[in-house]
Amino acid sequence: MVNFSPLRYPGGKNKTYQYIKYLVEKNNIKTYIEPYAGGAEVALKLLINGDVKKIIINDVDRSIYCLWHIVLTRTDELIKLILDTPIDIDTWHIQKQIQRQKEYADELQLAFSTLFLNRTNRSGIIKAGVIGGKNQEGEYKIDCRFNKQDIISRILKISTFAHQIKVCNMDALEFIESQIKYTHKSLTFFDPPYYQKGPALYTNFYLHEDHVKLAKAIKNKMKNKYWILTYDIANEIEILYSKFNHKKYYLNYSIAKPSKGREFMFFSKKIESGEIENYLNIV
Repeated sequence: MVNFSPLRYPGGKNKTYQYIKYLVEKNNIKTYIEPYAGGAEVALKLLINGDVKKIIINDVDRSIYCLWHIVLTRTDELIKLILDTPIDIDTWHIQKQIQRQKEYADELQLAFSTLFLNRTNRSGIIKAGVIGGKNQEGEYKIDCRFNKQDIISRILKISTFAHQIKVCNMDALEFIESQIKYTHKSLTFFDPPYYQKGPALYTNFYLHEDHVKLAKAIKNKMKNKYWILTYDIANEIEILYSKFNHKKYYLNYSIAKPSKGREFMFFSKKIESGEIENYLNIV
């Protein structure tokens, strides 16, 4: 399956594209929104394939925000960094240091650091260790996921759609209030940090009270909007969204080693969810 994103992400949301495309067509959606953009695989595919007219992607993590912002606004400078920078352990240590100071780092340097570590760390996780280990004694080496020409071609492709992409750097609750609230014919795909494994996977993970706040915001602020929400399977999440229709489906993960996990997908009361079984592997 074609992936237009230059980033690697373990969740595998790319596999939901056909179903999201179906929801877009069935509900006459023109703008697609991701409050937790990450790799933005589905958003980019919907836009580049002409399924929607506009995408709005948001990430509270400054590292991710800067990557997308720089891809759209300083494309040539980012490409030059990719071409000129060696993919080795010395560079890896430099990029790790940039991430430790990411709130103050230069946007271009932080964007490159995010891309570099995503492509050279295990499973694409910024906080994980380097592929092959620091001594490069593993079967795979640091550059095995860093095909410069392929990454550059993806960045160039995305940049041609810059006028149809809006990038934000907000907390999801603020994003709902200041951005989603004012959209029309939009579909929002909420993909928040996992409830169970969030701290191990994300730099900006959620505590229980954060998940509760998000649930309240969705219930109160998204009543008249089209939205779907995915989560890992947890009793606490099922309780928080008990008033909404949901399905459990299988999803392939790429964390550490390929595996099949299960997730919830919840639906807003307004959306026509259709025959999800035709598109996803329902539990």
